[in-house]
Amino acid sequence: MSNAPSDQNFASPWNQPGGLEAIHNWIRTALAAQNIPITGEMEQIHNRPWSTIVRIPTGETNLFFKATAGYAAHEIPLCAYLSTLATSATPQLIALRPDQPWLIMRDGGQRLREILIAQPDWSHWQILLPHFAALQIAAAQRDELLALGLPDRSLENLPRLYADLIAHSDLYQPDAENGLSDADYQRLHDLIPLVTQKAQQMAAYAVPQSVNHGDLHDANIFYNHGQYAFYDWGDSSFSHPFFSLRTAYVSAETRFDLEENAPELDRLRDAYLPAWREFETDANLHTLFGLAQELWAITSSLTWYQAINALDSDSRKDYAHVLPSLAQELMSLIKT
Repeated sequence: MSNAPSDQNFASPWNQPGGLEAIHNWIRTALAAQNIPITGEMEQIHNRPWSTIVRIPTGETNLFFKATAGYAAHEIPLCAYLSTLATSATPQLIALRPDQPWLIMRDGGQRLREILIAQPDWSHWQILLPHFAALQIAAAQRDELLALGLPDRSLENLPRLYADLIAHSDLYQPDAENGLSDADYQRLHDLIPLVTQKAQQMAAYAVPQSVNHGDLHDANIFYNHGQYAFYDWGDSSFSHPFFSLRTAYVSAETRFDLEENAPELDRLRDAYLPAWREFETDANLHTLFGLAQELWAITSSLTWYQAINALDSDSRKDYAHVLPSLAQELMSLIKT
């Protein structure tokens, strides 16, 4: 299977005739086998072309069903794999359906987003990021991750994937309001040798490639009885682990009302990097993190391309600004 950007759309199985009914039937069967009673009506609380979530009332607490499709289908087997490495840091699974990307999981607790809205506090990020890094270190197994279906956005592939992506001129110059100028679009092409050089420099360090979460913001992190857990792995890929911090930075910028690349964000980097000391010195880790910052808009662009491509043509218009914006981010961060 190619990991290059795909132009193929897909149909969400749960939106097809009988799809949601089939899901409900499997949920009933799976929970009955574990003597877990369903105490009310199941409710579909999330519906996207690439995923759906159903809330399942079971008395004192709720369980949640999740299905994925298309570019995000690897999320379910990935969650099953990660749960064998660090149960407390990943969704706690109740049941899996081997022939479908379906699972049932326990309630994760309170979202970090609501905690931070109520009381902005950097210590949450500073406590949870070492646990996230430990999970990435435990999961740094190329063959296992690729066998689960994660997109291969390894440093070796990244320059080619970048070149393939920016060849889609319609995504970068959709109209005068949202698109890049001709000069900026040409600069994206001119950056291909520099992107290749930076990726090669990153690969020379001993930090292993692993799972890049791809969407590590405060709504995908849950807090429950003193434990943090990381959810929603549908945007994940096999790539450099440090790329995961891009979305964490954006999330912190929003929650703490900071400018882009504000010095306060160094708190995230400084909480995250010590877990990697078994591979490199502190000085090398800081240099490597800086290189990751220069390139991390590329992996986000590849994920957004897949997500946008799953939408119908009318819905895609709402996201016309995303890839040009990420291109501007790349051009502002990469150092010549």
